[in-house]
Amino acid sequence: MNHLFIINPMAGKGKTLKYVENIKEIFNERDEKYIIEITKYKGHATEIVKEYTKKSQYRVYSIGGDGTLNEILNGIINSNSSLAIIPAGSGNDFIRTIVKNLDDDNILFNTINGEDKIIDLAKVNTRFFVNISSIGFDANVVNNSKFYKKKKFISGPMAYFISIITTIFKFKPINIEIKIDDKLIKDRILLLAVANGKYYGGGIPIAPFAKIDDGLFEIYLIKQVSIFKLLKSLKKVIKGEHTYSVEEIDYLKGKSILVSSKEKLIVNIDGEIVESNELNFKIISKGLKIVKPLRGEAI
Repeated sequence: MNHLFIINPMAGKGKTLKYVENIKEIFNERDEKYIIEITKYKGHATEIVKEYTKKSQYRVYSIGGDGTLNEILNGIINSNSSLAIIPAGSGNDFIRTIVKNLDDDNILFNTINGEDKIIDLAKVNTRFFVNISSIGFDANVVNNSKFYKKKKFISGPMAYFISIITTIFKFKPINIEIKIDDKLIKDRILLLAVANGKYYGGGIPIAPFAKIDDGLFEIYLIKQVSIFKLLKSLKKVIKGEHTYSVEEIDYLKGKSILVSSKEKLIVNIDGEIVESNELNFKIISKGLKIVKPLRGEAI
C-alpha cells in the first residue's frame, strides 16, 4: 500500500510537525512506501493530492484541521484512493463521527492500521464536502471565529463560543427560498445546516442522528426568533437536545437541496467560507472511501 501524508504546519498552532518523526518511526518497521508532504499555502493540499492520486492509488492522510481535510477531499475526488484523518486542528469535527477519543496517543498508529469503509460524499455547487455545510448565523460565527482561533491561549471550541456571543448582536435574519427534494420553503431564517456528519463548531452535535452512509442529508432550519429564544435554543443545540424539542427548529431529510436568496449568503463548507446567492446541494451515496481506525466507531 502507498501512504501519502499531507501536513498543514499552520494547523493546531504549529503542533502538526511533530508527526513527521512519528510517521518515520512507524514505517521503519514496515515494508511499504510512504511520502510526507508539507503544505505551503492555501489550496496547496488539493494540488499535491491531485498530482499523486492521478498517477497511483494512495491512502491519503490529512494531518491538520477540517480546512485541511476539505482541501484533501477535493483533491482525492475521481481517484480510487482513500481518505484518512489524523485530527490535529482546532475543530476536528468530522472525525468525531468516527472516533470518540480524539486525544488517543495511538491515533496515528491505529489509522495507519485501519480499514477502508465506503461512506456518502456531499457536494455544494462545484465544491465537495464530507461533514456539514451551513448558511446564516453559524456561518457568520465560523467566519468571525477565525480571528479568535489565532490567539495562542484560545482553544477551537472557546473561539467558537466567543464568536457566538459577539455574532448574536450583529447578525440579521435572511430571507431565503429552499427546495428540499419536492418541498418548497420560503421563510426568514437564522440558520440552515445541511449535514452528512454529526458535529461542527468544535464538537457541537448539530445533527446527532446523522449517518454518513444512509444516502441522505440531515437538515436543520432555525427560523427567525428573538435573542432570548435564540440563546435558549443554542443551549439545547450545544447539548444535542434540540432535534425534536425546540419549536423554532425544523428537522428534515433529503437528497437534493436548492437554496436561493437576493442577499449574498456567507456559506460554511466544512469550515471553509465562501459567498453565493444560489446553492445546489447533492448527496452522492457511497461516493467516498475513508479509513476507519482500529477501535473506531462503527460506520
